[in-house]
Amino acid sequence: MQECQAIYGLRDDLLLCGTKEAALRGADALLICTEWKSFRAPSFDALKDALTTPVIFDGRNLYDPKVIARYGIEYFSIGRLAA
Repeated sequence: MQECQAIYGLRDDLLLCGTKEAALRGADALLICTEWKSFRAPSFDALKDALTTPVIFDGRNLYDPKVIARYGIEYFSIGRLAA
């Protein structure tokens, strides 16, 4: 985070968060662009509560669409064939 702030400085159009949970709070959606282990098993209940609109755009296909549906989260799995 410090490296990002050093590059971009303090800006009104950029919000840096110390945790992934803090980044979700009040966000309109979650876009997944990484396969990092820390993102593979989130608390979907907490994720749904934190987002203003419970929607995930998953560019790495980390989650099972059937599991996500049980939590009432809209899920777009990018690049995966529709079942």
